[in-house]
Amino acid sequence: MLVKMRTETLRALTDGWLAQDLDAWTRHVLRRHFDPEGGSAYWLKQRSDLGFDPLEISRYDELSTFGSFDLALLRDLDPADLVPRSVPRPLRGRVFESGGTTGRPCRVFYTEAMALQWTAWHQRGRETAGFEPGRVWLDAGPSGPHVVGQELNHLAEIFGSTVYAIDLDPRWIKTLIRGGRLAEMQEYVDHVTDQIVDVLGTRPVDYLRTTPATVQALINRRPDLVAALRGVALGGTQFTPDAYRKLAAAMPNGVIGTTYGNTFGNGYGLPSPDGGATLPYVPGFPHTTMAVVDKDDPMRVVEYGEVGRVRLTVLQEDLFLPNVLERDQAIRHRASPDWPCDGVANVQPLQVSADRPEGLY
Repeated sequence: MLVKMRTETLRALTDGWLAQDLDAWTRHVLRRHFDPEGGSAYWLKQRSDLGFDPLEISRYDELSTFGSFDLALLRDLDPADLVPRSVPRPLRGRVFESGGTTGRPCRVFYTEAMALQWTAWHQRGRETAGFEPGRVWLDAGPSGPHVVGQELNHLAEIFGSTVYAIDLDPRWIKTLIRGGRLAEMQEYVDHVTDQIVDVLGTRPVDYLRTTPATVQALINRRPDLVAALRGVALGGTQFTPDAYRKLAAAMPNGVIGTTYGNTFGNGYGLPSPDGGATLPYVPGFPHTTMAVVDKDDPMRVVEYGEVGRVRLTVLQEDLFLPNVLERDQAIRHRASPDWPCDGVANVQPLQVSADRPEGLY
């Protein structure tokens, strides 16, 4: 999935996407997936059972007629069935997974167009946060089946960086938590932290990319190493205002960058407007949109400033997933007058139970 492209070109792509008319883009994506000859096998099979003609939909808001897409379908569905037949076969690319910490993983195929979109928005997020190219990074995060693992090569090839890497397995640590094997969990946390300390303590590293829980473990263990960093980039599902303030205090001269999302859609963090009390994110428009909806009525969008459940819609040319209800809640956020869609802020788990521990991720 490595995309080699100049940062100026990637910025031009995101600028162009932000200028897209969302209604027109919606019609374009639906025509592509429901085209009788070149559409995706899954959606063409579903068409007769929808009860409406998807090609008659003219506005983004009308996607509510699809109802909520159940991601559990992706545990057994052939990922190729979601990719339009107009994409040349055999498919060449990666299958990435999501949700493997809460059951069997869901899988989607990433086409070249999807990889480019993912890369461009992550690059824009780095620039927005204030990370400088050409620096030295330590990446301590999931790899393997996780799309976030692709960041390693992007940092090296696109951002012109030297990158050290440490693997993190969120599925294993959550398995330990669910099984009540807390001593083993702590051993794994120590195992990851030991590796981070070894690199930061012996090499000149500018930036650390990891998860909020991992950086907190590092602050508890070696606050001096955190204080010496120029910045931290955080990914995962939960980064609270309290955690932001603790990291800002531990790293007073560094930048804090954030991402929110999963394999299906991603967003990047905007600078906090109030010292960390509000932590906003914007999605990779128009391929991904996020709405904050009533927890009891997932088709009703809440008011700005109100808390609700995050609803994700994927409008990729090569992947269409309408109205996916995430396991997170957030505040509906008005990004800026010139931003074409809503953002979300202060994301946290919709519910936390023994079945869904947060672990290191």
